[in-house]
Amino acid sequence: MADLTRYSVIEDKNPREIVLLRGRGCAWKRCRFCDYHLDASADEAANLALNRAALSQVTGRFSRLEAINSGSFAELHESTVALLSDTCRQTGIRDLHIESHWLFRDTLPALRERFAAEGVRLHVKLGVETFDADYRERVLDKGIGEADPAKIAAAFDDCCLLFGLAGQTADSMARDIETGLSYFDRVCVNLMVENSTAVKPDKAARAAFLQTVYPRYRDDPRVDILLDNTDFGVGGLTNDPQ
Repeated sequence: MADLTRYSVIEDKNPREIVLLRGRGCAWKRCRFCDYHLDASADEAANLALNRAALSQVTGRFSRLEAINSGSFAELHESTVALLSDTCRQTGIRDLHIESHWLFRDTLPALRERFAAEGVRLHVKLGVETFDADYRERVLDKGIGEADPAKIAAAFDDCCLLFGLAGQTADSMARDIETGLSYFDRVCVNLMVENSTAVKPDKAARAAFLQTVYPRYRDDPRVDILLDNTDFGVGGLTNDPQ
């Protein structure tokens, strides 16, 4: 049976290994553009087996690992978090990149302390999508009850932005990137692709990004740009058993 690719290596900007783990799923589930939450299971044992297979491929070659899941890190079962901690220790991982929804920001200080005790620095990425708060909440329904970028960034290190949507322009997208770079260590740009939701890519916005914004930031070492949501090498279908 086909399953998702759950391990890959990123070799250009910020070189690191990356794993796609599976947990209980996203508690929010209201982002109108997102169907990633479908990669979830309440079966802790099944999740642990799948996550063990992904983590068993980590070598520590860059001492840096990104662990993502469909939802927030806080929604992974404790058994998987413990296994991830063991993997970091055994392979010499010193920097661990994770993702969290705004809802779980208060869980992050304790999590940072937990991994720091193992000699691992956490880098937490927030999917803010845009700093236009009205568009973000009215159109995308992100669930971030704050408009000030400085306050949004306070608990986080990196941010994700979503481009190629109706109403976005070259200026608005460049402004979002500049805001992200002002308040976060790194910015990850995702270009909207067709999925099962009602939100569709906008041809004009995509063209504006590719023609005007992409060339400006393509080589910026602090900006990751995913023209397709599987550009990091995980998430695509594979026929290999997990």
